[in-house]
Amino acid sequence: MKETIIILGAGVMQGPAIRIAKELKLTTIALDGSSNAPCISMADRFEKIDLKDKEGIETFARSILNNTDRLGIMTAGTDFSASVAWVSEKLNLPGIPYEAALNASDKSRMRACFKKASLPSPDFITITAGDDLSNIALPFPLVIKPVDNMGSRGCRRVNCTKELKEAAKIAIGFSRSGRAIVESYMEGPEFSVDAIIYHGEITICGLADRHIFFPPYFIEMGHTMPTIIEKEKQDQILDTFCDGIRALGLAEKDNIGAAKGDIKLTNLMPMIGEIAARLSGGYMSGWTYPYSSGAQPIKGAILAAMGKKPEGLIPVKTWTCAERAFISIPGTVKEVIGVKQAKEQLHVKDIFLRIEEGSKVTFPENNVTKCGNIIAAAPDRDSAILAGETAARSILIRLDPTDPQTANFLFLHHTETQKDKENKVVFPPDAFQLTDDLKEALNKIPENMMLVRTAGTSSWSELKENLAVIPFPGLTSSNLTDYMGRTVQESLETVRLLTGFPLPVDP
Repeated sequence: MKETIIILGAGVMQGPAIRIAKELKLTTIALDGSSNAPCISMADRFEKIDLKDKEGIETFARSILNNTDRLGIMTAGTDFSASVAWVSEKLNLPGIPYEAALNASDKSRMRACFKKASLPSPDFITITAGDDLSNIALPFPLVIKPVDNMGSRGCRRVNCTKELKEAAKIAIGFSRSGRAIVESYMEGPEFSVDAIIYHGEITICGLADRHIFFPPYFIEMGHTMPTIIEKEKQDQILDTFCDGIRALGLAEKDNIGAAKGDIKLTNLMPMIGEIAARLSGGYMSGWTYPYSSGAQPIKGAILAAMGKKPEGLIPVKTWTCAERAFISIPGTVKEVIGVKQAKEQLHVKDIFLRIEEGSKVTFPENNVTKCGNIIAAAPDRDSAILAGETAARSILIRLDPTDPQTANFLFLHHTETQKDKENKVVFPPDAFQLTDDLKEALNKIPENMMLVRTAGTSSWSELKENLAVIPFPGLTSSNLTDYMGRTVQESLETVRLLTGFPLPVDP
């Protein structure tokens, strides 16, 4: 057997790794716990193995070790860099020490490493299900998250003890080890960065702006690469990131691997959100970097895992890449409209659709419950962002009107919001955050004149004939936007398209 690479994961995020490994003439073996993983057919060979089962992966790797000229193992966009490190250490393959990988996989160990190295990172405590949270030592607001999960699962901001206790149950439930970390909240914009480590030398691949919405959760509605912050602050962020890599033990002299960091730029200094011993998911390592700069961090990581000097990390162009997500309110998908038109839009490179007819959807509380993603790239920043955001807004998700979850969200959410007077942050937020002036104007319109339905209608076609909506120029001409950035006029056009209802146009 020729030179062989084992890739942990056969999902969409690992597709580029499988493709690039084959372009490098490597025999590709994909491992995944699901026999339905979407990129299985891309690999030369597939083995169904739970990616948490490091001993099982080791046994498989040993079984092929003597039948290949050279063996390497890697992952990108998964939680399982520790499994990669375990196997590389046991079989003396290029990689990082298992203990260092644990430092970068367990957020409690990670924070302890940063504290020991006196690096800027929030104060924290680690909790389990039995801990008393009534008198926690850290001041609110706080952030709670599982110590060992990704995609913002179980991660949220809390403002009081009651919220903390409720959120702790969820965060611990998302943790494989039954632990969560509670840490001080960091205010400021967030950035993502990837790096390749080769014999202890750190090569930065690029820096991206992350766009986080919908508190108290941290939902990434997209990222834009490269960042536009000033060079001095970029250098500060990257220096902090590299210091964090070293503090975790990922960049010792003989170490070979990758690192992905999320860094917050607070009003005092850059602070480390987290650093993982792998390349990023979220379409960054496989799509954003190549589209924006021509750099190929996945190619570099594969070559490094094979014990070869990384290539493809030097930028060869200066484009902008904008990744944007699209989401839905709760319900059951009846139809997805506009995908073809979005694909045909200038500068749109890829559309990743996570839903189809019959899919259950919800308003996202983490980064794995979004409905899909758009990737656009262009020579200039404005064109890339406009293409990505326009395409994301053009995809319309029509829900089944008989699903009670949709009705509850639309008609009960506002009432429940009014009951919760103490909470400063209400989730999910209203689609349009009305100004005081608009609220006052709306309140002056009699309720029975906002929507008029003639009694006795029994069908949608008949109902459309007997509905009337009062034009309201103050609302439709405002600068309000919904969850996806649609203006009021664009939202009305969406209703017209989905229902055929002839909503009036303001004079």
